[in-house]
Amino acid sequence: MGHFNGLFGKKQPAPVQQPNKLSDDIRASTQWIIMAMLSSGYKVDFSTESMKEIDRFFDEQNNPNGILSKNRGTILFSIGCYIGESIINNFGGCWITDDNVPQGEMNIAVKLPDGTMLFPVQRCMKRYQNGMEDSIYAYVYALQAKIQ
Repeated sequence: MGHFNGLFGKKQPAPVQQPNKLSDDIRASTQWIIMAMLSSGYKVDFSTESMKEIDRFFDEQNNPNGILSKNRGTILFSIGCYIGESIINNFGGCWITDDNVPQGEMNIAVKLPDGTMLFPVQRCMKRYQNGMEDSIYAYVYALQAKIQ
């Protein structure tokens, strides 16, 4: 196990929120999770390779004493935001959000230039629930292979 005395160990304020502005939450949550991951020894840099670090985080922290045992919703949303931002940075696309939908944060999507819709927060939920069979790295790597 790595060192986890970084931001994950401290109670964090909720991401900067304006009423029902998911686009603002995405940006704030992405920045927060990057700082938290880096300070806890996970190397994230928006690359496809950094998705291995996200998988490592899930493998190491999805247990009764792990980081994911607390503030799970915030962390999964933030990781999903990071994954989506990484996809957009590497392959193009944009966020699709709907501030009027209940549980809209679960349904934020990345729309790729070819129209493909991806749901990174939902993918994080699957990774949390199912383990490595829903690998984040494999998900993004397959996308990279499809696009190239």
